[in-house]
Amino acid sequence: MDKEHVRSRFIKHFDGSTGEVYTSPGRINLIGEHTDYNGGFVFPGAIDRGVTAEIKRNGTDKVRAYSIDMKDYVEFGFREEDAPRTSWARYIFGVCREIIKRGGRLEGFNTAFSGDVPLGAGMSSSAALESTYAFALNDIFHLGIDKFELAKIGQATEHNYCGVKCGIMDQFASLFGRKGNLIRLDCRSLEYEYFPFDPQGYRLVLLDTAVKHELASSAYNARRESCERVACRLNAEFLRDVTPEQLESIRPEISPEDFQCAEYVVDEKQRVLDVCDALVKGDYETVGQKMYETHLGMSQLYKVSCEELDFLNGLARECGVTGSRVMGGGFGGCTINLVKDELYDPFIARAKDAYRAKFGRLPKVYDVVIGDGARKLSD
Repeated sequence: MDKEHVRSRFIKHFDGSTGEVYTSPGRINLIGEHTDYNGGFVFPGAIDRGVTAEIKRNGTDKVRAYSIDMKDYVEFGFREEDAPRTSWARYIFGVCREIIKRGGRLEGFNTAFSGDVPLGAGMSSSAALESTYAFALNDIFHLGIDKFELAKIGQATEHNYCGVKCGIMDQFASLFGRKGNLIRLDCRSLEYEYFPFDPQGYRLVLLDTAVKHELASSAYNARRESCERVACRLNAEFLRDVTPEQLESIRPEISPEDFQCAEYVVDEKQRVLDVCDALVKGDYETVGQKMYETHLGMSQLYKVSCEELDFLNGLARECGVTGSRVMGGGFGGCTINLVKDELYDPFIARAKDAYRAKFGRLPKVYDVVIGDGARKLSD
């Protein structure tokens, strides 16, 4: 997240003037996948990669936005009918519209932004973009919106302007992240607790399959609909309220697909709580075991893995890696791996060689550093 790079491009494209610079991070999620929209628990942390934007009022009623990475310029107004066609610009437009719907008064502004969250890797580059603009516009226009509502603004942007019925986790982690801490978030009550995460003797590393996924696909939304059908059948608000026994009692009445989706979510809710207990005890072997269980559930029950992800997960197990699983929505992206220090180098070398031999390309490797959430960058 290079502030000077963003500033140099902003100056170039907007007549030499400068504005205010803001940044928000992407996130990892140690465990708790596809539980957020089911009212369950998640366990994310902000990372040291994100989106950085410079913003300055322009005295008009138009937004003039430049994507540094795409080398693309878009201009749009604030009315619903002004929605831009360009996908990246719809995130900024959506944030503006959701602020306006809540009574916020916005004026035109110039902006340029850049990001170093890998696209399609499951680290939520979209939430980083939404959170950057929600946080920045709230500050610049003195709107007085609290961070919980800023997270909901980002979520509503995904729902209403980008076609993804996501939960609240990604935006929450991007806004509330704290260096050296993971956050257990109850996605129904939005109660949260920070857990110090400094695993001595272990490293977190992501292996990116370089398979791009598109969460707006019908597959993601279909799984959410399966969960909602099961919860409704049991007269529950969310699947997080359903016990394994209750789910088993209606197995004959629902489709196998709906049952498997619900079974995964019910099990995953408990795994998050088990991991929190293990971390308090410094028991990283149990943390790793639960990560492997999550991967199996996402692959066999929720069916959001893919051949490349399953290959890397199996390789991690062969190499003695403590924990490994698909991270994010699935359908591609990364595995997240908890690796003992002494196994790190041989694991990465083996993963590269074996993955290239099977798929003809190298996986990308991202070491994870847990960082701070959305903030203004001081001059």
